[in-house]
Amino acid sequence: MAKAAAGSGTIRKKTVTRSGKQYTYWEARYTAGYDPGTGKQIQRSVTGKTQKEVAQKLKAVTAALDAGTYIAPSKMTVGEWLDIWQRDYLGGVKPRTVDTYKALVRVRIRPALGAIRLEALNAHTIQQFYNGLPLSPKSVKNVHGVLHRALAKAVRIGYIRFNPADACELPRIERKELRPLDEKETRAFLAAIQGHRFETLYKVTLFTGLREGEVLGLKWDRVDFQRGTLLIDRQLQQPRQGDRDYFLASTKSGRARTVTPAPWVMDLLKHHRADQAKQRLKMGSLWAGEDYVFTDEFGCHLTQPAVYHAYKKVVASIGRSDARFHDLRHSYAVAAIRAGDDIKTVQGNLGHATASFTLDVYGHVTDQMKKDSAARMDGYIKKVLGL
Repeated sequence: MAKAAAGSGTIRKKTVTRSGKQYTYWEARYTAGYDPGTGKQIQRSVTGKTQKEVAQKLKAVTAALDAGTYIAPSKMTVGEWLDIWQRDYLGGVKPRTVDTYKALVRVRIRPALGAIRLEALNAHTIQQFYNGLPLSPKSVKNVHGVLHRALAKAVRIGYIRFNPADACELPRIERKELRPLDEKETRAFLAAIQGHRFETLYKVTLFTGLREGEVLGLKWDRVDFQRGTLLIDRQLQQPRQGDRDYFLASTKSGRARTVTPAPWVMDLLKHHRADQAKQRLKMGSLWAGEDYVFTDEFGCHLTQPAVYHAYKKVVASIGRSDARFHDLRHSYAVAAIRAGDDIKTVQGNLGHATASFTLDVYGHVTDQMKKDSAARMDGYIKKVLGL
């Protein structure tokens, strides 16, 4: 009889009894190859709660065997699996995120855990690794996110039965106090940028709450003057920090949103477009013609470092050298909430996934609004009672 092909397998339902209790699961046994010494089949298995789950795992193993990329789970190290995961399973991830994942694997995860057999990796080993990292709580969480995601894929494929990173405890992240520009600082900021080359860009950011990449990636075909709206569905990014080439990527949430700025902002953009048209005529054939709203004198998109460094000089001049560009976004959100905008509207304008996240970030603002409301009610009560 001919030998069974590597990767062929059968699926069956199994019931076992452990400590007097029955457990039912599905198992697929497959031929992983042949022992070179004896010629006997090397049989392995994958398991799962449902027949469909096991069938998917078996299909993935078979594909790896056919492609010649299969590594027996009993021999695979964490480092080998991370190589496979980075190469084959990050196709749907944004390029900059992929770079971040690979850097964390190369610098943090592989040196500490790479030599351990994947099947032998346990929660305590991972916990000790996390505890020994000389990083901030947020950075430890980032490392955990990458490792957990890689191990979760190994579970789904069937290389390991469970994710050992599930049981790990992460250090508590203390949310930094937001320091948006208050009204006095906002007036000083607006005075400081009068006549500045990025004056309109800074004003649009301050009064719309757009992220830096979103405002830099805004094109005129996304500006609807008739409806008074901006379509925010892209952001300008660098593939890697320091790269000169930029590209348009999806927004941080991956979803498009329509923002309706104040009419004053739309008028500001109309004037800006007219000024840009004059510059285009002046430059003639030298104009890049990329259709970005905010450009340099040749019509090319602006770069993040140029905008950021100029911004830092401005805020330093008004005594707020600590202010980040992102604080313009926070300043918009706080001003909108204090002006009476409901949280759902603010959430939509900012592009947050949920209103609860917006409340979590800006809860201190709503707390103050509640106190103001209580004070107004107290005044009303005293007026009614003649106190």
